[in-house]
Amino acid sequence: MKIAIVGTGYVGLVSGTCFAEMGIDVTCVDIDERKIDRLRRGEIPIYEPGLDEMVLRNQREGRLHFTTRLKDCLNDVEAVFSAVGTPPDEDGSADLRYVLEVAHEVGRNMQHYMVVVTKSTVPVGTARLVKAAIQAELDARGADIPFDVASNPEFLKEGSAIKDFMSPDRVVVGVESERAKTLMTRLYKPFLLNNFRVLFTDIPSAEMIKYAANAMLATRISFMNDVANLCELVGADVNMVRKGIGSDTRIGAKFLYPGCGYGGSCFPKDVKALIKTAEQYGYTMSVLRAVEDVNERQKSVLFEKLSKYYSGDLRGKTIALWGLAFKAETDDMREATSLVTISRLLDAGCSVRVYDPAAMDEGRRRLGDSVYYAKDIYDCVLGADALLLLTEWKQFRLPSWEAVGRVMRRPVLFDGRNIYDPQELADAGFDYFSIGR
Repeated sequence: MKIAIVGTGYVGLVSGTCFAEMGIDVTCVDIDERKIDRLRRGEIPIYEPGLDEMVLRNQREGRLHFTTRLKDCLNDVEAVFSAVGTPPDEDGSADLRYVLEVAHEVGRNMQHYMVVVTKSTVPVGTARLVKAAIQAELDARGADIPFDVASNPEFLKEGSAIKDFMSPDRVVVGVESERAKTLMTRLYKPFLLNNFRVLFTDIPSAEMIKYAANAMLATRISFMNDVANLCELVGADVNMVRKGIGSDTRIGAKFLYPGCGYGGSCFPKDVKALIKTAEQYGYTMSVLRAVEDVNERQKSVLFEKLSKYYSGDLRGKTIALWGLAFKAETDDMREATSLVTISRLLDAGCSVRVYDPAAMDEGRRRLGDSVYYAKDIYDCVLGADALLLLTEWKQFRLPSWEAVGRVMRRPVLFDGRNIYDPQELADAGFDYFSIGR
């Protein structure tokens, strides 16, 4: 079976590579010639553990190909997956221009039946727009070629995306014809053989499932951050509270960890888009508005704690940050708490030193020379008046606190992910602050 995947960003590249690993012949398409050239040489433009080896292996074995020309491979494929970006517009709605550009190109060049599958996270109703765009191009050509559209949202977690694709909780496929269902069933046959859940739905439901899932997870995070902030005020320990409510089988323990705010490519964008979709139908998503407000406030929580510690006078202070990426095992800084924190520190007159195991290049691209990029965790804290932990990388879990404290100007730590033991830090001579404890 042969398919094409348009877009070699996070979703497209991981999906295409994993489909190839399952024995499918995959052509990944992107208009960025430089990116395609790099991929052909085996250079991976994103950080995802294990992806580089898988890309190289499947290229070598002839199942994974890269091109800038979608029209050149349309005659050979049975399905085209659209995995292009859907960035938020200024009003929070999803920008569908790239999705519709793919649809128009397919309509202009297709010669036989195929299924056009939306893999990107798109608002409810997008498949209808894709179908209309393809049909408009066929009508302009005077061509009577049957086709179907489908929705196949991704549920990949950055840092564990390959495992999520190869061993999924569920695969959601929205279709509107038996012919499309048959083709998609054949595509996902390896999952069916391994007894993974492949859930077929109507297309609007598939489109909504992705947004609703991310909105629920974001809600749990913001709820727990609100609880954590209240715990500090009343003298409770949020870790004990989390364990107490997480043990309720109706609630469960996942996504109840407090911290300094969520970020990334999914939760912020999808929450905004779902709020905007509701507005377009005359409805207000009051809970999600609150979720978004809590998260934006939470991104400044460490800065506010630091400012309080120094009685509001941060000018001339040197502040070290461990972590730039929005979470561990990725170099993604989209909507990252680090960006908010660094901006506020610089505005307050601080010098900022940063270190991240994977996101230093992305940091340089976004922050320029406004901060110092350290060689390692110890270089980062050299001469620092405070250390802020923003990302829960494993490399940050067991430093030598004696070495850290020796090179800092003042041994004070603000733990934005609650990964350290307060007593251990106190014994090491640190002033230690965390979230909700």
